[in-house]
Amino acid sequence: MAAQETAVKAFSLTTAQSETSRGHEYRFASRMSRMPVSAIRELLKVTEHPEIISFAGGLPAPELFPVDAIAQAHAEVFVQEASIALQYSTTEGCRTLREWVASRMQTQGVATSTDNVMITTGSQQGIDLVSKIFLEPGDTVVVENPCYLAAIQAFSGYEASFIPIDSDDEGMRVDELEEVLKHSRPKLIYVVSDFSNPKGTTLSYERRSKLIELSARYRIPILEDNPYSELRYEGHRLPSLGALDTEGLVIQLGSFSKTLSPGMRLGWLIASEEVFQNAVIAKQAADLHTSTVQQRAAARLLQTFDYDGHIQRLCSVYGERCQAMRSAIERYFPEDAKATRPEGGLFIWVELPERISAEELFIDAVAEQVAFVPGTSFFACEPRQNFMRLNFSNQQPEMIEEGIKRIGSVLRRRLA
Repeated sequence: MAAQETAVKAFSLTTAQSETSRGHEYRFASRMSRMPVSAIRELLKVTEHPEIISFAGGLPAPELFPVDAIAQAHAEVFVQEASIALQYSTTEGCRTLREWVASRMQTQGVATSTDNVMITTGSQQGIDLVSKIFLEPGDTVVVENPCYLAAIQAFSGYEASFIPIDSDDEGMRVDELEEVLKHSRPKLIYVVSDFSNPKGTTLSYERRSKLIELSARYRIPILEDNPYSELRYEGHRLPSLGALDTEGLVIQLGSFSKTLSPGMRLGWLIASEEVFQNAVIAKQAADLHTSTVQQRAAARLLQTFDYDGHIQRLCSVYGERCQAMRSAIERYFPEDAKATRPEGGLFIWVELPERISAEELFIDAVAEQVAFVPGTSFFACEPRQNFMRLNFSNQQPEMIEEGIKRIGSVLRRRLA
């Protein structure tokens, strides 16, 4: 019952926020009224109840964290370089870690150097920094529809408006984008190129090439958010937009959150010199620098840790869980529910029959002790009610089976 009450409260937060903003005790910045509450962060409170089977958060499996290696790396840092690790550091980040990132990106075809890599506090900070240096009130950002919720939050915080571009199984409809660019001048194009959040779809090679061509023709920078690119279970790796870019118009974001640990809060930003220097200034104002201890521990770990072997293990386990969820959806959901078929990442996106409200379904599902994220919040402009996002990485296959079965049962009852 407590979990269900929490679920109901999560969906009343937007109203509560707007009511609070009408108070007279504090004069908040007007931008706060534009920033949506993160339904995901609120719904994660539901998952604190141990009886809930949760497909809600984009959570890596904690049993796959390389705990011993991370602990050993931290121990070595405190024994051998504590005076440096516990001190202030440069805004750009630990050079050893930046060198590792630059080298790995180079092997993936990105023409970059250590001097163009900044360590950020998760890739989410990268979105915020790019927003800060580019966006002014009234500017527009092109986003895939649906879009990563926390990116919508970040752009909204700088009072930007959105140009949503529809997507399909090959990612953003770049043909629609071309028509938009003929009549508008957005400041940024934001895209999650591999295994997008929330859909799990991947931008096809043909659309990547076309997107790069459009960016160059109209001189509009692309913010490529790529936190899931290492987690491919099927098919072949595609070159990133950063690897295809020859004009310096792609700003790349990456992260260790989905591979090592989200709690370490380590990501990176790669950009051309002018963008990079402005991002450094913005980060100085934000937090001076990312945790020196975490950076140096990661740098030490990556010197000896079998990172590629670890990635292979993640892909094996997550691939099995992805397939388990796909199969369960086919068995327990009605035929007119349409699920994406991701080749990697952490998510499956389900389109429900139009008469179904995913938010109402969520409340019913929590009563059956299973949770997911209703898709409403992922739409930048006109919310749609009949979608859900399911995370498969944080549950064992048998729990995936049981959880999807419960959702399917609730869904069929509503359809009846």
